[in-house]
Amino acid sequence: MAGSISLSLSQQFDELGEPLNGGLLYFFAAGTTTPQSAYQDVALTLPYPNPIVLDSAGRVPPFYLADGQIKIRLANAAGVTQVAADNLLVVGASSGAGSPPSVDATTVLATGDIKVRYGTGALSGFVRSNGRTIGSAASGASERANADCEDLFLYLWTEDANLTVSTGRGASAAADWAANKTIALPDFRGRVIAGLDDMGNSAAGRRTTTYTGVAATVLGSVSTHGESHTLTAAQIPSITSAGTATGISAGGRPLPVPSAAETDLSFSPAGSGTHVPAATGWTFSGALSGTAAVTSDNTSGNAHSVVDPTIFITTYMKL
Repeated sequence: MAGSISLSLSQQFDELGEPLNGGLLYFFAAGTTTPQSAYQDVALTLPYPNPIVLDSAGRVPPFYLADGQIKIRLANAAGVTQVAADNLLVVGASSGAGSPPSVDATTVLATGDIKVRYGTGALSGFVRSNGRTIGSAASGASERANADCEDLFLYLWTEDANLTVSTGRGASAAADWAANKTIALPDFRGRVIAGLDDMGNSAAGRRTTTYTGVAATVLGSVSTHGESHTLTAAQIPSITSAGTATGISAGGRPLPVPSAAETDLSFSPAGSGTHVPAATGWTFSGALSGTAAVTSDNTSGNAHSVVDPTIFITTYMKL
């Protein structure tokens, strides 16, 4: 069974009376330095990161602990201890009453999950998917530098080898975290999300290198195509244009223009031809020559839009 201690749902302050914004609540087995998990549900199936990070108002989220005793350390965002206590009794019923309600782990966001939100600012428990970096409190990361980034750092390091790690990737994700390196977040700025073309199945061929410019079966690949496109000559469709040819000659001599009744004029593909006027019955053969020109109605060559109707929001990634 599970219980809690009096810190759950409380608001904490620093020595100046200011809310402990981003404070860190660590849990250990009583009398030791061995980390012990706190949980999001009374069934003790969904562990919190250790430490739990307090929100901007210094509030501690609700948490649950296994029966017995616990050791805690409360620090500010920089890791400076504010409160430390050992052998605290976990308060909660250990018998009687009915079974506690449980939380279905499949309905809760996990590290690396993406959510969208109609807003622009930072969100507790998440970072924006904006191509900036995350890392430890000493890393100097540009999106978030805090101990609560560790799980996402390890996850991204393992899942996508193309994400940049400051000063290069080391022996392992854990080693790079311990070395206070940063890792770049996926960059969703101005981009539309599409499913991988295979996703554990054979490739569907709905997104190919020919048109995306990148392999659509590689996690995190970014299409090289932009929001506009200028047609090349090879992309202009074939057009048959009606017109009038003038100045045609045969063997260097002008070809007589047939009358309206003389409709049986023909030229062979090889460039020689025979004119058989219906009225006169004469024929000739020889090389034909002439000129013709086709001019496009659009001579600007401007790019055109290839963007669907779009609404812009913020995407977040779970720490």
